[in-house]
Amino acid sequence: MSNTYKKSWLSLFLLSFTLLILAACGNNNEETTDSQGAKDGSDTPAEETYTVEHAMGTTEITGTPEKVVILTNEGTEALLAMGVTPVGAVQSWLGEPWYDHISDQMTDVQVVGTESEVNVEAIAALKPDLIIGNKMRQEKVYEQLKAIAPTVFSETLRGDWQENFNLYAKALNREEEGKKIITDFESRITSLKDSLGDKVNQEVSVVRFMAGMTRVYYTDTFSGVIFDKLGLKHSSLVQELFKDNPDDLFMREVGKEIIPQLDADILFYFTYAPPGDTEATKTEEEWTNDSLWKNLEVVKAEKAYKVDDAIWNTAGGVIAANLLLDDIEKKLIAK
Repeated sequence: MSNTYKKSWLSLFLLSFTLLILAACGNNNEETTDSQGAKDGSDTPAEETYTVEHAMGTTEITGTPEKVVILTNEGTEALLAMGVTPVGAVQSWLGEPWYDHISDQMTDVQVVGTESEVNVEAIAALKPDLIIGNKMRQEKVYEQLKAIAPTVFSETLRGDWQENFNLYAKALNREEEGKKIITDFESRITSLKDSLGDKVNQEVSVVRFMAGMTRVYYTDTFSGVIFDKLGLKHSSLVQELFKDNPDDLFMREVGKEIIPQLDADILFYFTYAPPGDTEATKTEEEWTNDSLWKNLEVVKAEKAYKVDDAIWNTAGGVIAANLLLDDIEKKLIAK
């Protein structure tokens, strides 16, 4: 056999061997890609599916929700605080349609009714990938909502907004962001409490004026929970109003005869007056012009402060909570 023939044969053998190795490597790469990618063999990784326990049971959610509909006012603030602008939200109780303190963050958000009456058709039209609502407000339409998209409900709406906030963070797959927001808030509470010093020993009263009625608020309220964190106590006179039913520490509707019981070191009052409602303002004027009110020691000491209803009660979320702390800092530390 000639040397030329041998060299040709050897070159052909080496070329064939190289092609076989390359083909094998290619098959291994395809298998690796398939094992890491989606089930259809694409290069897109499979999205995480997680389960959220909530007031109506359990809900499975896939991926991080991007198109979210929120059906509570305090929930709207939770989303905004975590950097999520909802595609749809219930209208604020005050404002047209949003509270002043969040309106600049709600551009192009679709109104989907109110907390008490959501618009299911409007929600469906938005094609959300997550709906967040509340059992106390929307239990009757839960089945309709979960047929549209994965739906998570908080249990109730009272003073402790942080419990609902933690649920919303989990539903949004943003628990770490949520933890930081709560940690920052609690740190601010600690700092403000330290700044108040002996002033945390002062007693407070909280009054809300509405159309044709007046309420005294207590510990199981938005402001009440924050007062408790700071160490501020409701006045002993106000405490007497709640001894009739110690299981209900939310509020009592009252008449002018109890005005003397509102005396305290500090009094905060606010008025729920939606657009076009003049009756609530009349209630406020009738009370604050009454001689019993004017003779309160807290009023004569100029420590009866009118504050914003949305911030102190109606909004009920994390943004309002921080603004409420702003009010306390300005009115108690600056004085």
